[in-house]
Amino acid sequence: MSVTVRVPTTLRTLTAGEAEIDVEGTTVAEVLDSLEGVHPGFKERILDGEGALRRFVNVFVSDDDVRFLDGLRTEVPPGETLSIVPAVAGG
Repeated sequence: MSVTVRVPTTLRTLTAGEAEIDVEGTTVAEVLDSLEGVHPGFKERILDGEGALRRFVNVFVSDDDVRFLDGLRTEVPPGETLSIVPAVAGG
């Protein structure tokens, strides 16, 4: 069963404007790999040069921030939603 990835507006240029993409994967890392397979260039916007989540990119499985779970190894149950949320700064 697939996982739904919610894509923020700032990254929709990589998905031809699609806000949600269904891909396969059982962990956050596998879901991002699948997303990269159908929309090349995605991972370089999400991950840093060492393969970790970029500092100002938040990833949630359901409503849980993966940084407080198992990071990229966090399990994503079938049918669940993974949301990519860029941090917003300013004042």
